[in-house]
Amino acid sequence: MSAQDLLDEAMKLKPEDRFVLVEGIIKSLDEPDKKLDDIWAEEAEKRLKAYREGKLEGVPIEEVFKEE
Repeated sequence: MSAQDLLDEAMKLKPEDRFVLVEGIIKSLDEPDKKLDDIWAEEAEKRLKAYREGKLEGVPIEEVFKEE
């Protein structure tokens, strides 16, 4: 069965069932990786510490989302 065949069949489902299907597929693509989570957590802690010690400046939200 092709991906298009699966999509065609999925479209016949009730919205609630389509949601369950989509959620399951997305979760299968977003498996947590503890090693990466630990690396990001460590980096976030370093940045927060540097900010609190005045070694790192924040950027105003307006600047972050400013369109150029």
